[in-house]
Amino acid sequence: MRLAFVRLAFAAAGIIAVTAVTAGPGHTAGRAPGAEPPPPPTVTKAPDPPVTPEVPEAPKAPEAPKAPAIGAYLDYGPDGVDRMTDLSEWLDGTELRVGHTYLPGDRWSNIEGAPRFLESWAAWRKAKDDRMFVLNVPMMERNEDRVGDREVRGLLRQGAAGAFDEHYRVLAERLVRLGVPDTVIVLGWEMNGTTYTHRCGPDPESWKTYWKRIVKVMRSVPGQKFAFDFAPSRGRDAVPWPECYPGDDSVDVIGMDSYDQPRGMTFDEQVREEYGLQHHVDFAKAHGKPVSYPEWGLFRNGDNDAYMRRMLKWMDEHKPLYNTVTDYCPHGVWQCKDNPKATKVYREALSGLPANPVPKPNDPVRPPHCSPLDLGDWVEYWLGGKLCLRFDWWERNEQTKPQG
Repeated sequence: MRLAFVRLAFAAAGIIAVTAVTAGPGHTAGRAPGAEPPPPPTVTKAPDPPVTPEVPEAPKAPEAPKAPAIGAYLDYGPDGVDRMTDLSEWLDGTELRVGHTYLPGDRWSNIEGAPRFLESWAAWRKAKDDRMFVLNVPMMERNEDRVGDREVRGLLRQGAAGAFDEHYRVLAERLVRLGVPDTVIVLGWEMNGTTYTHRCGPDPESWKTYWKRIVKVMRSVPGQKFAFDFAPSRGRDAVPWPECYPGDDSVDVIGMDSYDQPRGMTFDEQVREEYGLQHHVDFAKAHGKPVSYPEWGLFRNGDNDAYMRRMLKWMDEHKPLYNTVTDYCPHGVWQCKDNPKATKVYREALSGLPANPVPKPNDPVRPPHCSPLDLGDWVEYWLGGKLCLRFDWWERNEQTKPQG
């Protein structure tokens, strides 16, 4: 609200004039010869006009915070896109801002983005400016073929030498052409484990060099704005995941895949374990990167509502760039009917979230020693707000009056 200020100031000045009349040589009229001259008259200085302090500017209203960037993995292709709307309705209208899918890692042509389902995801992403498209990208073909360590070591060294550069250039060009140049690329996820051919363990140094090479190739494509997400699985696994970290210059986000496992491990233990949830957020903070949770959900401990409650609270506290629950059995909550207790917790926590929460308006700033006047709605309408009358001007005058 705008405040107008009225300042009332009254100043009075007394000037005493003395006229000297000369009566004769060496004599002043009205004074005996030899007498001391009278002291000069005292001139009273007029009080200074009151000074109105500058009114501080009202603080700017905070920007409306964006809705949490949440989503789910629902399916690879067009079915996953369609289910985003259904899941949002199940959550009483909560907007799912994050779409998440994976490129198949069976052959290089698929890693280049050949599957037509990328078109559906690109159309979904472009429908709203605040949406985010997250794409898991394998670093090797035959990615789930249980390739042995010796062969993996050789493949990593080939990648580090540039043998596979062209596949990632093709992928980057395709994403830019589809209009999703700001895709979040989860490259070589869960590299600290044993599941994938793109794992780090057989040769961490070659793996890091290969990662940096892929990032450099994809960033060289005109128009790209990719963000690269380094996302190990929680805990030590086959190799400590910090040993695979390729460096801050080639990583934009530090993610973590964190399922409710192993059997019998509490959530507190998942936080405190070596290379666990706490290590993850501390590591990201030390490197100046946001965190993410590309994969999370139930697993070895079944329908664990305590895990669901604590994981949601953890993410609320640590504000990841995004999180996407893995929504199929045994991990999920909407497409999996095996977890009714955890599903209830998830749905209650995330249902009906506003797209853009309305910030609390700021109270108007009132300068000190100011009393608003009630002049009626009609007068205040034409003045543009209330008048504020200062009654302390004489106090300031007394403080600034010279001492004589």
